Amino acid sequence: MNNEHLLVQVSERIMTIQLNRPESLNSFSPEMISNLTLTLKEASQNPEVRVIILSGAGRSFSAGGDVKTMGQAGPTEVYEHIGGLNQCILAIKGTEKPIIAAVHGFAAGAGFNLALACDLILAAEDSKFALSFSQVGLISDGGGSYFLPRLIGPHLAKQFFFSGEPVSAQRMYELGVVNALVPAETLEEEALKYASRLANGPGRAYAMMKKLIDHSMTASLEDILEQERITQTLMISTDDHQEGIAAFKEKRKPVFTGN
Repeated sequence: MNNEHLLVQVSERIMTIQLNRPESLNSFSPEMISNLTLTLKEASQNPEVRVIILSGAGRSFSAGGDVKTMGQAGPTEVYEHIGGLNQCILAIKGTEKPIIAAVHGFAAGAGFNLALACDLILAAEDSKFALSFSQVGLISDGGGSYFLPRLIGPHLAKQFFFSGEPVSAQRMYELGVVNALVPAETLEEEALKYASRLANGPGRAYAMMKKLIDHSMTASLEDILEQERITQTLMISTDDHQEGIAAFKEKRKPVFTGN
């Protein structure tokens, strides 16, 4: 299932997607982004996949845009390239299955924003995050202007965008951007452990939780209350709900099927 610039595997209901341009710190190429979008859409429809882990090969998660090629593209090419990136971000948010970003080394520029689009971020203790756009006279792309202010507030987001300086994983953990810090040498193992717990959980409930929480960022309380009401009415007929009730009554661990 490997594509150019992307390594993909499925095992025990977990899909691992690894950005694979290590020579350029996994900076984005149009092929990488289009393949990632396609892979995410395929994962969405694959019943054998219940959780996705996104990581980077080599020394870093991703440096984002390829600085070596900046300045060579005209406005039309840039517009088309960012359009492709936008589709990728929307594919991440549109996938009902939980997506975990496993970050090591640097997550910079749109690489950071790619991680922000995921549902959870696990980071190596020595990793760093940088919104480096201002250092090359650009604004954020890939949704950073949307995601980060909602996580840490507009003033702190502006500070990080304006400075472009790297921020430690520890600081991002304290701010609630990163969900967990782990030693670099165990990052892959810990991400798989976390994904395994989710893969054995109530998949339909996770899907609806993801949808409702993401929608809550732009919805009113009244809207969310009504969506919860409608969704819960549907959830009580799922196999996972019935199994959860049976397991509780029988004092055993539930065996969820994601249905």
